[in-house]
Amino acid sequence: MDTNTAGSSMNGASDEKIAAVETFRTSSLFTPAERAALELAEAMTLTPPEVTDELFETVCAHFSEAQVVELVATIAMENYRARLNRAFDIEAQGLCRLRGITPAPPLKAWEATA
Repeated sequence: MDTNTAGSSMNGASDEKIAAVETFRTSSLFTPAERAALELAEAMTLTPPEVTDELFETVCAHFSEAQVVELVATIAMENYRARLNRAFDIEAQGLCRLRGITPAPPLKAWEATA
């Protein structure tokens, strides 16, 4: 999340929007397309993944076929990186600090499953 937050911030996402990702379903900061993308990311991250036909149709209503492919590939890559980081207990490197928001301490691999 550290490098993703830094990248999102550099590409125009406000600190408020980044901090509101956890509440994307109810936050007025997100467009319907962004909500669909975040819901897809959440569904793909579950073990096992739970991407319903209805969710996929919603995503396809907001994005072109090429964009859907890129979105799914990016989510899959981020899931791969997150699992690799957990296995090797790689913590955030402090690359991004949101203004006015105190970050939670990083989880150890064994804490993530508790």
